[in-house]
Amino acid sequence: MMKKDNPISFVYFVIFMVTCLCVNNGILAQRNVTVVKVGAVLDLSNGTNAAGIIGLSCINMALSDFYNSHSHYETRIKIILRDSNKDVVMAGAHAQVKAITSIILAFGWKQVVPIYIDNSFGEGLVHYLANVLQEANIQVPYLSAISLSATDDAITRELYKIMTTIPTRAYIVHMSPNLGSKFFMLAKKIGMMGQGYVWIVTDSMANLFNSLNFNVRESMEGVIGVRTHIPRTKKLDDFRVRWKRKFISDNPTLLNTKFNIFGIWAYDATTALAMAIEKVGIGNTKFGYNESNTSSNYYMPNFEKFGIAQNGEKLRDALSNTSFNGLSGDFNVVDGQLQTSIFEIINVIGNGEKRVGFWTPNRGLAKSLDTHDMMNNSTYSSSKNDLGSIIWPGDIYSIPPIWKKLKIGVPARNANNYPEFLRVIYDNSTNKTQATGFCIDIFKAAVNILPYKLQYEFFQYAKPDGEMAGTYDELITQLYHGTYDAVVGDVTIIANRSNYVDFTMPYTEAGVTMVVSMKDNRKKNAWTFLKPLTWDLWVTSVCSFVFIGFVVWNLEHRINDDFRGPPSYQIGTSLWFSFSTMVYAHREKVVSNLTRFVVVVWVFVVLILVQSYTASLTSMLTIEQLSPTITDVNQLLKNKMNVGYPIGSYVRGIVKNLGFSDSQLIAYQSPKEFHELFIKGSVNGGIDAAFEEVAYVKHFLRTYSCSKYVMVEPRFKTGGFGYAFPKGSPLVADISRAILNVTEGGKMRTIENKSENKNENSTSPHHDDDLGAVEASPDTHCPPSPSSQTESNVSVYGDFSPNTELSVVQIANQEVASVNSCEINSQAT
Repeated sequence: MMKKDNPISFVYFVIFMVTCLCVNNGILAQRNVTVVKVGAVLDLSNGTNAAGIIGLSCINMALSDFYNSHSHYETRIKIILRDSNKDVVMAGAHAQVKAITSIILAFGWKQVVPIYIDNSFGEGLVHYLANVLQEANIQVPYLSAISLSATDDAITRELYKIMTTIPTRAYIVHMSPNLGSKFFMLAKKIGMMGQGYVWIVTDSMANLFNSLNFNVRESMEGVIGVRTHIPRTKKLDDFRVRWKRKFISDNPTLLNTKFNIFGIWAYDATTALAMAIEKVGIGNTKFGYNESNTSSNYYMPNFEKFGIAQNGEKLRDALSNTSFNGLSGDFNVVDGQLQTSIFEIINVIGNGEKRVGFWTPNRGLAKSLDTHDMMNNSTYSSSKNDLGSIIWPGDIYSIPPIWKKLKIGVPARNANNYPEFLRVIYDNSTNKTQATGFCIDIFKAAVNILPYKLQYEFFQYAKPDGEMAGTYDELITQLYHGTYDAVVGDVTIIANRSNYVDFTMPYTEAGVTMVVSMKDNRKKNAWTFLKPLTWDLWVTSVCSFVFIGFVVWNLEHRINDDFRGPPSYQIGTSLWFSFSTMVYAHREKVVSNLTRFVVVVWVFVVLILVQSYTASLTSMLTIEQLSPTITDVNQLLKNKMNVGYPIGSYVRGIVKNLGFSDSQLIAYQSPKEFHELFIKGSVNGGIDAAFEEVAYVKHFLRTYSCSKYVMVEPRFKTGGFGYAFPKGSPLVADISRAILNVTEGGKMRTIENKSENKNENSTSPHHDDDLGAVEASPDTHCPPSPSSQTESNVSVYGDFSPNTELSVVQIANQEVASVNSCEINSQAT
């Protein structure tokens, strides 16, 4: 009959009246008028909203108005009334689900908890709501069903359960007005109507808000409601006046009863049914059923024993194609489907309400239904900018942080253990944990750009004496068991940890590498001055000097007196002339032009030779030519050398898998201890190599002079540093997007500068630092400064391809071969 997403909750009334259509003994003709008896089951109690009584009065007025204006019609409806005795049948308006979803998307909430009445009315809408929310990537961690007969204690226990065990504080309430009134009074009593909470109610309560008790309305301050929009027309205003006059006349004891939307729907539904019956005509409309035996006014037909009306299909088709302009606007049913209504969004303020926007099927959210505004916004909107200002629970205007305050675990760190990355201080006077450093700054920057407010508090993972309470894997286990809501710090993303928790995008370069010390390959002694030239070049140079001396003598001794005399004198003069050209100290004059040409060429050759020699000798005497002391892990294993690793880190598992025994492994807590162990060496109880995170290694190289240490193969692939959250947490995606925004923008440079400024105040011998941990510059021993990093040669997150080759530091013409990165599947201890 009607499409299930029909926004008119009173549609069950129409369906039931059509179903209960009956005529005793066929047709009762009187003056060519056929009386059609229609059964109607209504709640005739005079409760807080008196919806049944209002509906009945509107039904009678609809029949009177319709037949007065259509007196020539041959059919007349007669209502056969039964009281449901508060056993109300209501219909959920499924179209409002999309409106509610748009509101949730507008404010960026990722989790909501539906709370509904535990019957077919509640289940029918909530299960559809849950499916639509999940399609929009909005999680529903819990469904709370509350019985209509639930006591105050039972409702309170359920509210406490929701408040303490569910991380989100955004709720959707779908209840009858009576149960909903009691629910919100109890919610306010236990403090759930204050700051930090979000409540959205469906049309089951929003439509009757004005009929609720004053105290109930006041307890609902800050609630957002969704209800069907009824355009205000002169026709509706005139009807309100007539209805009020007749209602008071028929029900003098219900003076304070207010006209509501159920009366409008009852009027239009009755009009539609009367039009449909007239179209079908006066043919055979018989069908039989057996009534249940009952001695009270409670009456409900046995639907399973109904027969099939002979004109049933015709009546259904006539009703499905009925269209007219009613009190609620255009009542237009096409092919059995009622056109979806427009919903208005209200905000409860004090004991009143304020409309903050609309939702339409084609445009989504909108501040008004103005035609000009609708034309300017031709796309579907789920933006909070298309809603008016909202006063939230607690009388606040800012969007509430719907997440309860997160308990974030941070690893306890030694004060000297890379404090630029993470430093944790516990204040005994306030019992608060203060965390600072690069890892914390990135997290805070990411949280600050979330579309909603996220409250959190740091808790150090430490023993009473301040030492870390366990390994990083044990800290992740605490998160898995619910001790913490998140873990923030220098936590590396690896496969086995991701089986238990979800990680955000990494914010540092990935990988574990080996660090070794450097040695100078050149020996310095008294014969060092001969090393700039090879022996072949030395011999060639001496022979060239002798040869040039002979050539000059041969060209000059016949015409130049300086080259004449005894043979020994002539030989000495010739050799002196050629050798003295090295320092341009020759005093003999040449007179032959040919000799002058030879001397010019020779002086140029000598100039090049002397300058080359000088440069080479200077380089040897002033610059160390370095190479790694260890170039292969097998060298360490063969010589049973000691290796270091950071205490409490999963890196120990990597080193163990390489074949090192426990006796060869030495843990260190800080870069200073790291450096001191290298100075001692394995012979004196120190180390000859260490395995460490790339981010820490590059900081170490810049702090303790990268001319003393270098990264060499092997290098193992990891995911880098990330923040850990429980499995399935919607915060992971939001924090990851925020990290991308931070690292891609200027905020990253600001955070790095902040860390560098802190580093300048430390006692380290070198302070230029790059916490981004990028590859070393090919022209220097040390990692590059941040200003030299460009998109073409650096990646904040590294390269996650398992086949990618990673460049290794080049040292003074001696290049360590590049190696394939190795992926760590499960290395944590």
